[in-house]
Amino acid sequence: MQSNDARKSWLAVLARAERAQLEKAVAELSPPPSWRVVKPAESGLAMVRGRAGGTGQQFNIGEMSVARCVVQVDGGAVGVGYVAGRDKRKAELVAVLDALLQDGPFVETLKRDVVAPLAARQDAARQKVLSKAAATKVDFFTMVRGS
Repeated sequence: MQSNDARKSWLAVLARAERAQLEKAVAELSPPPSWRVVKPAESGLAMVRGRAGGTGQQFNIGEMSVARCVVQVDGGAVGVGYVAGRDKRKAELVAVLDALLQDGPFVETLKRDVVAPLAARQDAARQKVLSKAAATKVDFFTMVRGS
């Protein structure tokens, strides 16, 4: 059984992945996993909340579309998938991979061949955006007033 932090981490990575990457990951598993849908994929709205200054009082930013699904794989593990948007198939794939990552023969393979590369690509993309933003940063304390 995996820790909650590990599960939270791989669920975040899987939810940010592209559907084609998830389809490929499931299709390449041998033998192919089978699952039953516990709660069919559905889409709806979720309220997004923020905090003033990141630490202040909470406020509602607005609503966003979310798809979710719950499945149970043959080994008995139950997986959940929540993804931004209305892609029900992607939510189902995330749920299947979540269940397979919890227990069974695919755990180490999926961590090594799916989750780790996806996390590395997502981190590299995030760092690229951060470096572009850092290049535009102005440090007002070092500016000297004109003579």
